Amino acid sequence: MNLIGTKWKPLVLFHLLEGGLRSGILQKKIPGISNKMFTQTLRQLEKDGLINRKVFPVVPPKVEYSLTERGTSLEPILRSLDAWGMEDCKR
Repeated sequence: MNLIGTKWKPLVLFHLLEGGLRSGILQKKIPGISNKMFTQTLRQLEKDGLINRKVFPVVPPKVEYSLTERGTSLEPILRSLDAWGMEDCKR
């Protein structure tokens, strides 16, 4: 739970299940997250070995995030949480 037990971490990981995303696009997929919290969450996930950060040597800078093998192993858990949330919303 220490790895994914915050408000934002599961959302970031869930959106990366379909593949790598640029940071701006990823942030837009998570309404309500502040820039500071987004950055902190990405840093923690990277430190914990759940996501990769790839910097492309272009101007303007391009950064893309993707799941590591360890992060990908969380897919069944994240999909189950999503399914539970969808069912719970129907109540």
